[in-house]
Amino acid sequence: MNISTRFAVAIHILTLIDSNKEGKSTSEWIAGSVNTNPVVIRRLTGMLHKAGLVDVRPGVAGAKLTRSAADITLLQIYKAVNAVEENSLFSVHEHPNPACSVGKNIAGAIVPVFSSAQKAMENVLQEVTLDQIVNQIPVS
Repeated sequence: MNISTRFAVAIHILTLIDSNKEGKSTSEWIAGSVNTNPVVIRRLTGMLHKAGLVDVRPGVAGAKLTRSAADITLLQIYKAVNAVEENSLFSVHEHPNPACSVGKNIAGAIVPVFSSAQKAMENVLQEVTLDQIVNQIPVS
């Protein structure tokens, strides 16, 4: 199973907002770029707002970043949209055979490895800023 696409869409949303500083970044406009329904954009923008990454106001069109794109990490975005639950990037099957020596011990052997792998990925996301993503998008 993949990490939720909410993460990639949230990065897309924030990149659009940053690149449209002088315009109004409405959910309809953003939805056109993402190629999805504005309701999806509003739901994700609400999550980003709750995490303190964007400023949105009911009845006022458009969203703005609450701080510089250089001060927003991909880890903050990842956590804001609940891409995966804490320590659950990798799942372990729930009902191995307890009568089997491998079945009863497999979780104990692989869960620490899975946790380390998730932590390593999160460390990489902490080092990448939204600004770095924005700067990789060609200006047209």
